[in-house]
Amino acid sequence: MPNYIAVARDGAIATITLDRADKKNALSIALRDELCIAFSELAADEDLKAVILTGNGNVFCAGFDLDEFERAKQDEEFHDHLWRSGDRFLKAHLEFPLPLIAALNGPAIAGGFDLGIMCDIRIATPRVFFSHPEIAFGDVTYGPLHDIVGGAIARELCLTGRRVDAEEALALHLVSSIVEPGELLAEARRLAEMIAVAPRWVTLRTKAKAQRRAAVDFSDTADL
Repeated sequence: MPNYIAVARDGAIATITLDRADKKNALSIALRDELCIAFSELAADEDLKAVILTGNGNVFCAGFDLDEFERAKQDEEFHDHLWRSGDRFLKAHLEFPLPLIAALNGPAIAGGFDLGIMCDIRIATPRVFFSHPEIAFGDVTYGPLHDIVGGAIARELCLTGRRVDAEEALALHLVSSIVEPGELLAEARRLAEMIAVAPRWVTLRTKAKAQRRAAVDFSDTADL
């Protein structure tokens, strides 16, 4: 079976790379399940203090794999499997106890937008943009976006699906900084090293406070 993510550890910092560039890092069931396993393993690593999430190629993530949605229309059993996988993925991401830094190497679209906003910090290159085109056929993950940019902006973006480029994302505090592509991982590493200065137990407590303050109900992912 192919591996759709790559995980590298370097001291107290790990980097997860979405590695399905030929499909614009689309979140297939297999890729989502690999992410869930990686989150579980990294959370249990007592030497780890921060995780960087990035993508291979020129797109961070184009969202869920639409070929699987087409199959789900014809196959009820696969439909149920698809949505169970999605629920596991959202829960694993939102419950991850360590800081997640999204190093956005390219556009974050649909579920890729969600993937980025479920991280704690986002840095972008100038070619990054965010959008929710899936409003044409399904709902979006609202809660984490609201927590970052507030209700007025979150409602507008989730209801219209309009595109937000990197400069506007910076103005909205959707991303913390914009750097050139060649500097992206170095900047992510710099932030991760700043986080890693603190004792792990302090970082865990701070992340837990942020999760509680966001008031995310993990029991029903449909309400996110």
